[in-house]
Amino acid sequence: MTSLANLSLAAPELLMAAAGLVLLMIGVYQKGDATRLVGWLAVLVMVVAGVLVLKGAGAEASTTFKGMFVTDTFAVYAKVMVLGASALSLILSLGWLAQEEIKKFEYAVLVLFATLGMLMMVSANDLMSLYIGLELQSLALYVLASFKRDSVKSTEAGLKYFVLGSVASGMMLYGMSMVYGFSGTTNFEVLSEVLSEHQATGMVVGLVFVMAGLAFKVSAAPFHMWTPDVYEGAPTPVTAFFALAPKIAAIALFVRVMTGPFADLIGAWQQVMWIIAVLSMIVGSFGAIGQQNIKRLMAYSSIGHMGYALIGLVVGNEEGVQGILIYLAIYVFMNIGAFAIILSMRQKGRALEGISDLAGLSKTSPLMAAALAIFMFSMAGIPPMAGFFGKFYVFISAVHAGMYWLAVIGVLTSVVGAYYYLRIVKVMYFDEPTEAFDTPRLANRVILLVAGVFTLFYIVYPSPLLLTAQAAAKSLFAY
Repeated sequence: MTSLANLSLAAPELLMAAAGLVLLMIGVYQKGDATRLVGWLAVLVMVVAGVLVLKGAGAEASTTFKGMFVTDTFAVYAKVMVLGASALSLILSLGWLAQEEIKKFEYAVLVLFATLGMLMMVSANDLMSLYIGLELQSLALYVLASFKRDSVKSTEAGLKYFVLGSVASGMMLYGMSMVYGFSGTTNFEVLSEVLSEHQATGMVVGLVFVMAGLAFKVSAAPFHMWTPDVYEGAPTPVTAFFALAPKIAAIALFVRVMTGPFADLIGAWQQVMWIIAVLSMIVGSFGAIGQQNIKRLMAYSSIGHMGYALIGLVVGNEEGVQGILIYLAIYVFMNIGAFAIILSMRQKGRALEGISDLAGLSKTSPLMAAALAIFMFSMAGIPPMAGFFGKFYVFISAVHAGMYWLAVIGVLTSVVGAYYYLRIVKVMYFDEPTEAFDTPRLANRVILLVAGVFTLFYIVYPSPLLLTAQAAAKSLFAY
């Protein structure tokens, strides 16, 4: 039986589960519109959960729930990023809900439960807990994608995501059943012991199915087909949420699964990961070139960024994982800043999504144009922006591992990707201005300022992030 002392390891998750139920009741019984109240309470819950997560920083790896749930420095790092990304996305969403006059408190509750699923994914130490966390996240995300029910695009996005997500989940579940069938266990630690002694072909086949499902969750090619349509059709704050927290959780889970129980099969999965990473970089770079909708462009951008991050997983060692963790942290700041601007693209209360709508922004709103230019330069990997260092760490890990072609392809696709990022800068600074945007909300401006300062001045003091990522990567390979 699980002791009360062990339950403290899952305190953040238990808090969020209980808080989600309480907020649901508050929303139901609150007189009038409870959207804003429930939303800010959900943000507060995430902050408290983050504090509880940080209490476990530096502690040795510990498991609970019969070894199905693990807490270590790697989990702490990933959970802090997930909670931070979710909280910032929700803050942006509350402003959008008010502007669109959508009075639905369920939005914040869905974000809270999706985040709970992500935390469970990060700490999964068993195929069963992995799947439960993944599905808890996915079910909430399906509803969020179609949250604007009076919009055909939003409904279509939710349906596409649900159908394709169900197929991916089915593939993953089939792969897990094969792994269990050939090993007799679902626990990661026992799986690692079994694979160190015997590697059945059926387990390799099962692992391929598991990898396919996880690749879908991170929108890596060739399992990316849902991303552009869902990003465009979903409400913009939901798109911002999709681009941040779920990606971090899925990448963290990917890393834990590949470097943990299946570390002895690296000769088999490394080749598959090489192909997935390269295809993602190529599809992300070339697919975005012809896009006119900025949300679709950000969709292809995210596919490319996941390809760069997966380079560290292909390397498969401590340095590679450290590169991934640094890349993800920088990715969060770049994207939350970019989406804060996208959510501020409004004229007379009407939301805009076209890249052409940014024409002449440097003249009508110079500070917003400067901030977006910083994020675009960073995403393109142009120094001295933070994005350059994110790519540098994963590329250098590939070089040190002797995977020169992987690094070369990464650099070349970055050059191609720079075209569509710089095209946005060109539109803002050299095209004739259109009508000025409405004044952004305070929350958008604050998030924009914080993200912009981090992205621009990361080079001044990079040590905290480097050392924290190094400790997190080290903990993953300590057992």
